[in-house]
Amino acid sequence: MALQDLVRWLIPREQHFFEFLERQAAAAHKGARALGEFANGKRIEDVQSAVQICEHEGDKVVHELEEALERTFVTPIDREDLQHLSSELDDVLDLTNSATRACLLFGVSTPTEPMKKLIAVLIQCTEVLETALPRLGKHDYAALMTASRTIRQLEKDADRIFRQELSRLFHDEGVDAKEILREKEVLEDLEHAIDRCERVAHTLANLAVKHG
Repeated sequence: MALQDLVRWLIPREQHFFEFLERQAAAAHKGARALGEFANGKRIEDVQSAVQICEHEGDKVVHELEEALERTFVTPIDREDLQHLSSELDDVLDLTNSATRACLLFGVSTPTEPMKKLIAVLIQCTEVLETALPRLGKHDYAALMTASRTIRQLEKDADRIFRQELSRLFHDEGVDAKEILREKEVLEDLEHAIDRCERVAHTLANLAVKHG
């Protein structure tokens, strides 16, 4: 038994770190659902404000986790894994907010159908993450693997939607350069947010293999 494993066995571990990650996943899903209101006709200004609040909630949890890491000697899983997973979850929410800022910056007052589709996929991905994260603390590694596979498939669907729309924009002679730039920026932020969800899923799968 490695020294670190022996210490973990002898000393009670701080289980509340899992709660930090669960709160981050919940904030990411809340932010995605707030963005979903844009697809339902809500003003982008109001949507951006709502997503911004979610991002601040997520940032607060990140800071709490980092401060707890500084004070804690023994953690339930490796400190590096906790910080890495927290950072990836934070990226999901940051990119969700970036998509709303891009809409404001480029004057996208109504989402296109591909945008709506990507927003729907993002909501699905973050919902899976919100459901999956509590399984980490319960050592339900089979559930983590299932969630990882689900999100990988959703990410592939999103990538297909993104590429098809990008191809259409560049090949349609009736679309001007401004429209291409505007839609490309928003689509990329949405696709990147979904990609970060896939990275979280990959990390969860690695943790399942590592500890299962």
